[in-house]
Amino acid sequence: MRKKSKLVPFAIHELHSAYRAYRQFLDCNPPHHHARYIFPFFRGSYFAYRKVDVLRTVEIAKAICANPSYIDIGCGYGDFLDKVRQLLPDARGIEKDGSMFYAFQISKPDYISLMPAEDLSESVDVAFVGWMEPGQDFRRFVAKCAKCVITTFDTGGQCGINSACEYEEFGFQRVAWWRTPSWIDVNGELMNRYYAPSLDSGKKEQLAKLRTAHNFWYVYAKPKLTANIRSCLQWWLKKVEDPNDRFDFESILDECGFHYMEELPALGNNRKVWEVKFD
Repeated sequence: MRKKSKLVPFAIHELHSAYRAYRQFLDCNPPHHHARYIFPFFRGSYFAYRKVDVLRTVEIAKAICANPSYIDIGCGYGDFLDKVRQLLPDARGIEKDGSMFYAFQISKPDYISLMPAEDLSESVDVAFVGWMEPGQDFRRFVAKCAKCVITTFDTGGQCGINSACEYEEFGFQRVAWWRTPSWIDVNGELMNRYYAPSLDSGKKEQLAKLRTAHNFWYVYAKPKLTANIRSCLQWWLKKVEDPNDRFDFESILDECGFHYMEELPALGNNRKVWEVKFD
């Protein structure tokens, strides 16, 4: 299923067609959490994350101040935002496309505002940008209002080219980065394992050895903040981060071969997923 656009609303008939397919899938009683990675528009997010990703994001925000302001730009239904709000209750989001709420009569939370990124005006400590539609670029609007930007992008074409997701040209410095699967990575594994009856076990095993993880998390900050963010995140990773503190849907990531700190030979250098690298 095509991922929803953060900037261009779907036509209503497209939304209803996708929703019918989603409901038909649920009527088949699929294994728990499969819908999250097969229909991320309705049940998940475009990037596959663990609780450690949420905790790292919060730790980065708290490195700036004790009560940081946080905004999720293009938050959709607020799947990732809801997890962050468990630790940063004042965190909020913006979403330009409100059709997802209106088409299915879903109540929009008060902490999600319907507005484009171009209308951002107030300053925030952290802006999280989980997705920019290919061909769209609102980085300069984000850079004007944020002290720190945490962004994810995939190497499959998001932002046109990878450099269109970066923030150095706006006066930011990259502090750290790590790699996770995108939902496409997980979706491909699920489809091969459960929904491709023509594939024999040998072929499935062969395909599994080729798995990669092509979603990147980059942390950018204003130069005066980079040292403190780096040291706080390094301390967190060594002293506090616990991979056993998990969301229940992480079992699917393990099942598909994307364990915490798993090495994926097909990646070449920097093989481990969720391993943080510092600049």
